Amino acid sequence: MIGKLNHVAIAVNDLDAAVALYRDTLGATVSEAVEQPDHGVITVFVELPNTKIELLYPLGDNSPIQGFLNKNASGGIHHLCYEVEDIHAAKDKLVADGMRILGSGEPRIGAHGKPILFLHPKDFCGTLVELEEV
Repeated sequence: MIGKLNHVAIAVNDLDAAVALYRDTLGATVSEAVEQPDHGVITVFVELPNTKIELLYPLGDNSPIQGFLNKNASGGIHHLCYEVEDIHAAKDKLVADGMRILGSGEPRIGAHGKPILFLHPKDFCGTLVELEEV
């Protein structure tokens, strides 16, 4: 079921500084910042040869990322995203195995324009997991 690692998401409290770090210090290719109002975040993707880093910055006071940054003032890893071929088949198997799907439990469209689901961190070794259909 699980495919390759799509990205590692890092919550940041200073998006410009984080972009400069990856672009200028590490020499990475960095995307433009894109507001994701449905998710309450601004995203920037850092392209790597084998995966991506997603920089997450709060969009508005009700952003889930703001809550994360309130608890982790210096930011940090927010979630891991794995690819799956069929998001609905993955969801059905996970639910049948007793795993919890966050939110409504139904896939929604993510930053790449593809269906996603988030899985409860307590079910995955304390790590928030995102699944993205490829």
